[in-house]
Amino acid sequence: MEPITEHQIRTCFVNCSKGEAQRLGLPRDLAEKPWADLDFLGWRDPTAPERGYLVVQREGRLTGISLRASGGGARGFGARSMCSVCLTTRTGGGVVLMTARRIGEAGRQGNSVGQYLCSDLQCSLFARGIKGSANGHDLDESIDLNGRIARTNVNLHSFLNRIFAA
Repeated sequence: MEPITEHQIRTCFVNCSKGEAQRLGLPRDLAEKPWADLDFLGWRDPTAPERGYLVVQREGRLTGISLRASGGGARGFGARSMCSVCLTTRTGGGVVLMTARRIGEAGRQGNSVGQYLCSDLQCSLFARGIKGSANGHDLDESIDLNGRIARTNVNLHSFLNRIFAA
């Protein structure tokens, strides 16, 4: 992913109001992000931890998605959950159900789409093995790094397509 600015981030959201996009808390380390290793920019709002955000290139343009993390984290510390984007399994709340309001009329009617995602939204770094275990996940699989990156992108865009579905 190419580096992006605060202005680009705030103007690309499609499932929240312009006012909400102007008020959202940006990552404090925006300038230090490892852009070359990111397939998308994902972060939790430092001022509202139940909120998360994704900014991704979709159909040739930046697209921002506002997310809300589920409040139910009653699973035990040792319980394992799998992110549906990068397929990393994590314990202790490392994966949470996040919902995104659908765009258009469906979103205005309150319809949303949910997906289990890494709670820190750092799927790109897990898929590359930069975070987590040495191979980016703890599954015993034969897929190489490029395959994991491609799979992460396919899974992410599948989620986005559900948000955009009429």
